[in-house]
Amino acid sequence: MFREWRERVNRWAASLDAPGRPFKALGYVATYAALRAWVALLSVFPMSANLVTAGIFGEIWWLISARHRERALDNLRHALGDVYSETELRRIARHSFRHMARVYLVELCLAPRLVSEWSWARYVELDDLSSGLRELLTDRGAILVTPHFGNYELLGYTLAQLGFHLNAVMRPLDNPLLNEHVMSTREAGGLSLLIKKGAANQADALLAAGKPVCFIADQDAGRKGNFAVFFGRRASHYKSIGLLAMRHRVPIVCGSAARTRDGFHYRVCVQRVIHPHEWVDTPRPLAWITQQYALAMEAAIRAHPEQYLWMHRRWKSRPPDELEAAAPAGTTQS
Repeated sequence: MFREWRERVNRWAASLDAPGRPFKALGYVATYAALRAWVALLSVFPMSANLVTAGIFGEIWWLISARHRERALDNLRHALGDVYSETELRRIARHSFRHMARVYLVELCLAPRLVSEWSWARYVELDDLSSGLRELLTDRGAILVTPHFGNYELLGYTLAQLGFHLNAVMRPLDNPLLNEHVMSTREAGGLSLLIKKGAANQADALLAAGKPVCFIADQDAGRKGNFAVFFGRRASHYKSIGLLAMRHRVPIVCGSAARTRDGFHYRVCVQRVIHPHEWVDTPRPLAWITQQYALAMEAAIRAHPEQYLWMHRRWKSRPPDELEAAAPAGTTQS
């Protein structure tokens, strides 16, 4: 009987992508149950109260997570130290923790329910989107890029309610139950999701069919990425965005959704549309494209720096020439 019970547990664990590790599977279930309980609790209270509570959690995060706090401050000193004083940088960093706690703990949980084709205008105002929407309306495809800024998923939800069928690249979560839940809620919000591993091939096929594809474009792409200046320092960007745009000759729409006042209120903006004819005659088109959308993302963040994810490792990877220059004499390869 014990052997049969153990085999059942192992089969169940394997179904949760944790073969032979039932305690890991139990952790997956517990985390998923906690998330569903949290979402149910959020549904009991008004949005304003939920955002206040999340802001308190953000303050706690700021106070107890020295690692994230120091990383955010270090990133801000490099990026905006010539614009703001140390006191102002600390204020921006602290507000960033509060903002992101509100986004992650409340808004991402409730946005798919709140933002519908009938109610989106209650929460979102549209800036002048004519140039960007014109590109998304065509049947030749387009690439939409946005950073970890404001409420980046709300940008996709809003455009979906306006009738634009977006295909967004997503990194799968380790917990399969959470992953399935997140995917189903995002798809309910009008987004089609491409799993990051193998997403380039899927995006290639979609762009060939004239469909728009959306990327979170400020993630570190490792040492083999394409390095472009971002807030005065070179940062690694994925090559796939520029390569796809060049291959299919499609425009890149740089957009964002920024909080306009306290509460769940955002403005959707298009910072820049990069057209194929602009890079045709450049000597290094991939580098030029990457630099242009990096500058567009930077412009959005500079307008509301407290809404950026400063605590993430944006400048983790360093370009090869910088590593060689920093290496002790005699250690570089000839």
